[in-house]
Amino acid sequence: MHELLLTPIVFLVAAVMLVPLAQRLGLGSVLGYLIGGCIIGPWGLALIGNLELISHVAEIGVVMMLFLIGLELQPKKLLAMRALVLGGGALQVAGCGAALAAGAWVLGMQWTAALVAGCALALSSTAIVVQSMQERHLDHTPAGRAAFAILLFQDMAAIPLLVVTPLLGSAAASGPGFNWALAAAVIAAVLVIGRYLMPLALRLIAKTGLREIFTAFALLLVLGIAQLMTLADLSMGLGAFLAGVLLAGSEYRKALEADLEPFKGLLLGLFFTSVGMSVNIGLLSDGPLQIVGLTIAYMALKMALLALLARALPIPAVQRWPFAALLAQGSEFAFVVFAVARQAQVLPPAMNETLVVVVAVSMALTPLALVAGNWISARLHSRPAMEPDVIEPEGARVIIAGLGRVGQITARLLIASGIKVTVLDNDPDLIETVRKFGMRVFYGDATRLDLLRAAEAHKAHLLINAIDDMEGSLKLTDVVRENFPQLKIIARARNVTHLFELRSRGVELVERETFDTALLIGQHALEKMGIDPVTAERARLKFRAHNLSTLDTIFPNYRDEKAMISIEQAARDELARSFEQDRIGLGQGKG
Repeated sequence: MHELLLTPIVFLVAAVMLVPLAQRLGLGSVLGYLIGGCIIGPWGLALIGNLELISHVAEIGVVMMLFLIGLELQPKKLLAMRALVLGGGALQVAGCGAALAAGAWVLGMQWTAALVAGCALALSSTAIVVQSMQERHLDHTPAGRAAFAILLFQDMAAIPLLVVTPLLGSAAASGPGFNWALAAAVIAAVLVIGRYLMPLALRLIAKTGLREIFTAFALLLVLGIAQLMTLADLSMGLGAFLAGVLLAGSEYRKALEADLEPFKGLLLGLFFTSVGMSVNIGLLSDGPLQIVGLTIAYMALKMALLALLARALPIPAVQRWPFAALLAQGSEFAFVVFAVARQAQVLPPAMNETLVVVVAVSMALTPLALVAGNWISARLHSRPAMEPDVIEPEGARVIIAGLGRVGQITARLLIASGIKVTVLDNDPDLIETVRKFGMRVFYGDATRLDLLRAAEAHKAHLLINAIDDMEGSLKLTDVVRENFPQLKIIARARNVTHLFELRSRGVELVERETFDTALLIGQHALEKMGIDPVTAERARLKFRAHNLSTLDTIFPNYRDEKAMISIEQAARDELARSFEQDRIGLGQGKG
C-alpha cells in the first residue's frame, strides 16, 4: 500500500513542480515531463522502481489521444487526406528510413541492424508532435495538417515493421509468425463494433442519465479496443484511432471528448515521464559528447530530409522548416521496435541502449528543434529592409495610420464618400494585397516625422490613428502633438488603459474597438431571450452611457489604483440599482 500511494504522489509532485516551470521558460509541457522522469527514475533519484508497469499504463495515454484525434476526423475528412497520408507518409518513411539506415551502416552496423534502426528512427512521436502543435496553435496550419497525415501513415507503417524485424534475426525460426488472418478479423471486428454496436450502446447508456456510468463506458470502450488489437499483435493506437473515426459522426462525440480528456492529459503526462525514466543517464554521463553528437546528427539529418520533402507537399515555404522540426524527434514506437529487435538478436544490447537514449534525448530536444526551425525559416524568408514609399498626398486632408481591422473599414467608408485619404502602413504583404483593389496605400512607419511631413500632415485636417500596437499608437500621438498641434486626431483604443493614455495626451475622440460591437451582441442576445427590441436597445444605451460616465469619473485618478477600485465599485452598485429599478418598472407595466 505504501508503494501504491507513493508512486502517484511522486509523479504528481514532479509534474506540478516541473511542467509549469518548463511552460514558463517556453519549453513546453512535454520537456517538463521528460525532465521529471529523468529526476525520479532509476537513473536519477530512483524514487519509482517498477518502470515496466508504469510504461504499460502510460501507453494508454497515447491510445486515448489517438481515439480523441479520431473523433475529430470524420471519414470524409480522412478520405480527403488520403493523398497526404499515403503519398506524403510513404515518401517520408521511405526517404528518411533509407537515409538513416545508410548512415547507420556507414557507422559500422550490420545491414540488418542498420535497416531496422533506420526504419524505426524514421518514425516520429505522435504524442509529442500533436501536443506541440496544439500548444503552438499549429494543428490547423498546412504544416500541421501535413505532419498529422504523415503521423497516421507512420502508425500504420509501425505494424509491418514489428512483423518483419523478428524475421531478420536468429530468433525468427523459433518465434511465432504473424497471423494475418487474425489481424484482418480483429480490424474487421473493430470496424463493425465502432460503426454499428457502439452508437447503440452509447444511446442505451445515455438513457440511464448516470454521468459516471457514461464515463466508465467511454473508458471501457477505449481500453477494450486496445486489448482487442493486442490479441493480434496490432497497434493499440491504430485500433483506437479507427474507432474514433467511426464515432466522429455520432451525437455523443462531444460527451466522449469531455469525459476522456482529463484521463488523456494525465496519462500522456505519465507516458512522457516514463520515457524520461527510461533514459540511461549513465550513458550520458560516461559519454555525453557521443550521445549528444549522435542525437544532433540524427535530428539534423532528419530535419534536412523533411524540409526537402516539404517541397513536394502543400506546405508554404515559410512553414517548411517548422514542419521539419515538428517531426525531427524519434517515436515512442521506436522503443517497442528496439525491444523486439533485441529479443530477435538483431540489435546487440549495448547498441539498443544507445539508440533508446538517442531517441529519448531527441524527444527532449523537440522544443529546441522547433526554436531552430523557426529561426532558420525567419533567416531564409526574412525580407530585406524596404525603403519607405515616395508619398504623393494629392491634396488629401485625412491621413490614416494603420490599415488593420479598423483602418481598412474607416478608409473604405471615407473613400466611398468621396473623401481623399493618405494611408500609411508598415506591412508590405498587406499593402501589396490592398493595392490590387485600387486603394492608394504607402509603405512606411507612420511614427516617423519625415514621413508625416511627406504626407503633408501640416496641411491635413484630420489624422485617424488606427495603429494596432499600443506603444506605436501612443508614439504617433506624441509626435503629432509636438510637431502638428493643429492636426485633429481620432484614435482607436485597444482597451481602457490605452484609452486613458490617449486622453491624457489630449486626444478627445477615442473609440474602443470592441466596445460597441460587444454592446450590440448583448442587445441581440436580450432579444433572442424574449425581451422586446425597444427594451433591449434601451438597456444597451443605458449601459453605454453609464460606462462612459464611469470612465469620465475614473480618468482624473486612473493612475491611482485605490481610487479607481473605489470608483468602479460605486459605479457597479449604481448600475445594479438602475437595472433593478427597470425590472420593477417592467413588472408593474406587465401587471
